[in-house]
Amino acid sequence: MKRLLTLDLKDYTDEMPVFEKHTVRAIILRDGKMSMQLSGIGEYKIPGGGVEGGEDCAVALEREVREETGLLIIPESIEEIGEILEMREDVFNRGVKYICHSYFYFCDVFPETVSTQMTESEVAKGFHPVWEYPEVICRVNDAIQTQAWQKRDTEFVRLFLDGKIKRR
Repeated sequence: MKRLLTLDLKDYTDEMPVFEKHTVRAIILRDGKMSMQLSGIGEYKIPGGGVEGGEDCAVALEREVREETGLLIIPESIEEIGEILEMREDVFNRGVKYICHSYFYFCDVFPETVSTQMTESEVAKGFHPVWEYPEVICRVNDAIQTQAWQKRDTEFVRLFLDGKIKRR
């Protein structure tokens, strides 16, 4: 998968043990808006999450989107976009280098929805599914910027807004 962007805080050393993670993110568009998760404090997050052991990316994408938004992906609509690579010291485990490969995909969804199945952490942070214009997502997330993932998601949306990422 082609690399879209590398976000490297360079706040780690080569001697640190490494925790490496692979995630998938869904770009679902409708009437000029993107499907997002909105937190209780107003930050926008692209739906998606970790690829579990033995899972392929398409299966993980379908599962994560269903859990976080209640949307059901049309499997044959999944279109690879690219990867954002993040490297930094792990915020949950100091002294460990965190490497995250986030794989982004365009996809379409069926008209029907199901109930969300968010994690306890997502529920505690007030996340809920919404549709929002990309310009609003960037403006709001730029103002908040409390989490590393916000930078990743906002930079992706900015690449989309700038026409550097297009659906085939």
